[in-house]
Amino acid sequence: MSTFQEQISRSAKESEAISIPGGPSLSYSQLLTAVRSFQKTLASINIPEKSAISISLPNSIEFAIAFLGTTASSFIAAPLNPNYKESEFAFYIEDVKSSLVIVPKGSFAGHYPAIAAAKKFNAAVAEAYWLGDKIVLDLKYKGKLSDNAHSSIPPSPNPSDVAFVLHTSGTTGRPKAVPLTHANMARTVTNIINTYKLSPKDRSYLVMPLFHVHGLLAGFLAPLGSGGAVIIPPKFSAHAFWNDFLQYQANWYTAVPTIHQILLKSDLPSPVPYIRFIRSCSSSLAPSTFHALEKTFKAPVLEAYAMTEACHQMTSNNLPPGKRKPGTVGVGQGVEIAILDANGNKVKQGQEGEISIKGSNVTPGYINNPKANEESFTKDGYFRTGDQGKLDEDGFVIITGRIKELINRGGEKISPIELDGVMLEHPAVAEAVSFAAPDEMYGQVVNAAIVLKPGAKATEKDIQDFLSSKLSKFKIPQRIFFTKIMPKTATGKIQRRVIASTFLEQNKAKL
Repeated sequence: MSTFQEQISRSAKESEAISIPGGPSLSYSQLLTAVRSFQKTLASINIPEKSAISISLPNSIEFAIAFLGTTASSFIAAPLNPNYKESEFAFYIEDVKSSLVIVPKGSFAGHYPAIAAAKKFNAAVAEAYWLGDKIVLDLKYKGKLSDNAHSSIPPSPNPSDVAFVLHTSGTTGRPKAVPLTHANMARTVTNIINTYKLSPKDRSYLVMPLFHVHGLLAGFLAPLGSGGAVIIPPKFSAHAFWNDFLQYQANWYTAVPTIHQILLKSDLPSPVPYIRFIRSCSSSLAPSTFHALEKTFKAPVLEAYAMTEACHQMTSNNLPPGKRKPGTVGVGQGVEIAILDANGNKVKQGQEGEISIKGSNVTPGYINNPKANEESFTKDGYFRTGDQGKLDEDGFVIITGRIKELINRGGEKISPIELDGVMLEHPAVAEAVSFAAPDEMYGQVVNAAIVLKPGAKATEKDIQDFLSSKLSKFKIPQRIFFTKIMPKTATGKIQRRVIASTFLEQNKAKL
């Protein structure tokens, strides 16, 4: 198995690699030169071999080169959300034992919370900024780094070396550290390239944050691994999206459903530009949104399924003329998919169980967490995703819910994903999330939170009556909360448990 560094080195040297709207554009030759310069800078400040380097930068040329240079030097990249609070930075910096924390230029003047967190654990801190043809690392706090500076670049990484560490969201407790190797990274990049037939002719417009596995692997590394180009705005903006998309001649993008829905509401250019495909991942895509995207943008929509522990992609729907099915997340892409029962045995086709995968893109195991590793990996080497689902007659994966999020109403198991999709079919509903609420008689009953479309009107009874024509009575939400804003993560992902606790607490406070 090769490494990503070997994949990217095969790209045409003078073809475009990275463009920053309003900023620099780099060819592959210029990008690799900047990466090499960054490696020399890291070597000169004497970071211990295979140390973790926390990268707290927005989407930018600085992040791109810092990540590529860190991993190419056999150091471990640890991307962090720049909007974290000090306590969050402290947790992640300490958890991976970072030797260096990289922050934006001017952070020391602005009292950036990552700095206080880094100093707490004596990690060095450097401000990063672009200077014409390279990234400057201005070491502001030396921390525990020694004075024995040197200039030799560490040897290239081995496939089994850890390339970067990300953390799970921690919805069920302390976030788990997920190490992903160079082999994991190269395999996922190859899988994504093969799935979407990426080539040097393709240009991706990045809308997902680079500190998240979705943006990092599918939006950034896969285009580079294919020899194509990636356009990196500082953040997603519906106002800037189409101007940038047209100006930089992008022909595909990957995003969460929330972003797709925002783009559907935005002013469209006329004519709508050619889009080779639209990829959707990280949260379930309602069939109604799928059809609206294809009708509006005249492009095939390919829903995929991914996890941090799989170095992102596991399954995806196929490019035309291959089959794609709304309401499914497609078929295994470079991985083996199995549906397992509680004892780890495969169930019959069509039966529900825990979606599990096996492949060289899967993490070797959580860091310092033997209990989680024992629970997550079977003796046969399958990784248990925690998602419930089934395989249809064509081997397409249908996710029916998180195992711990299924609503158990008096023994009737209700898929919140199914219910969300039906609620979104109502013409007045823009966003919908169902969840379990405690109940004395049934143990749990269904509740839901809904955001209405601008100008639309609907009552709780309107929604319930609509659902009654499509669903069994026990699936109808007993209580529906109307809100203007649905709580989401920094990546736009809906976390059902957070939403449940938010609205159930509000309801309790009113009683």
